[in-house]
Amino acid sequence: MQLMTKELEKIIPAMYSDEDTKLENKTVYTKFFIHNWMWWILEYSKEDRLFFAYVQGQSDELGYVSLDELENLEVNGLRVERDLHFAPTRYGDIKELKC
Repeated sequence: MQLMTKELEKIIPAMYSDEDTKLENKTVYTKFFIHNWMWWILEYSKEDRLFFAYVQGQSDELGYVSLDELENLEVNGLRVERDLHFAPTRYGDIKELKC
């Protein structure tokens, strides 16, 4: 599965371009997942192939994740997938989810 599409590249804000927006009001544009790990994508650097994301896994945190690492991650024969049914959602609403 292709994680990053041309359509997503067009809509996800560039890294640090959305700094004036309060975190809870930022938009999450897509979600990647594998097992009980999820990456909720807020910003993207096309040059560095790096995302700024809210990560739910062993602990919940905001941080940076490499597209290359996500594309190469494999757990028990499964690869990271993109939620094809995810619609852009306010971060404040996502943060409250415990998926």
